[in-house]
Amino acid sequence: MSDELISKKDLLLVTGISYGQLYRWKRKNLIPEEWFIRKSAYTGQETFFPRAEILERVAKIQSLKDTVSLDELAAMFSPGATHHTFESSGSAIANMISPTALNLYLEETGFSESTFNFDQMLGIYLLETLLKSGDIGLDEGRMVVGCLKGIMEGLSGRNTMLLITRKLGVSTVLFLPVTEEVLVDDASKIVVKIALPKIAQELKEKVL
Repeated sequence: MSDELISKKDLLLVTGISYGQLYRWKRKNLIPEEWFIRKSAYTGQETFFPRAEILERVAKIQSLKDTVSLDELAAMFSPGATHHTFESSGSAIANMISPTALNLYLEETGFSESTFNFDQMLGIYLLETLLKSGDIGLDEGRMVVGCLKGIMEGLSGRNTMLLITRKLGVSTVLFLPVTEEVLVDDASKIVVKIALPKIAQELKEKVL
């Protein structure tokens, strides 16, 4: 089984949560339905989860559940956009986004309005995160924005991951379902693999 997945049995063992807690959180929409992946195993059909995403989500729930209600957590984790808007010259953008990321986004999209909606801000915040990490350069940033333009509407509602690979100095940018297993050849390197719901959650925590 791929190291990118973790079985339900191992998840309960590693995190210390109970079967009941897991499925209560599922009913409360704290854990997406699509993260429950049914696969054949030697014992029969078993449930698996995307390892990195589920472990991070459980840790976040455990750290906040005593101070924030489950309904409030559900709103935070919800993949949908909020009605929050951002002034392009406002303090929220100035505090979160570098001029380099903002200008690159504006140049590549041709956006000229003074206000961004949540989906647009999510695209800018994703770009800022990637550039700040040093994992990509400006040319790859332009490729990311170019791909984003086609899926920007409803971006925050997509259970999608960004994958950037390099092979012989040539980069490829892809947006794939979070639950998709990714295999690359020996000559390729996965440079970036990041889930959009994770970035949307980070942004919501900063502004909501």
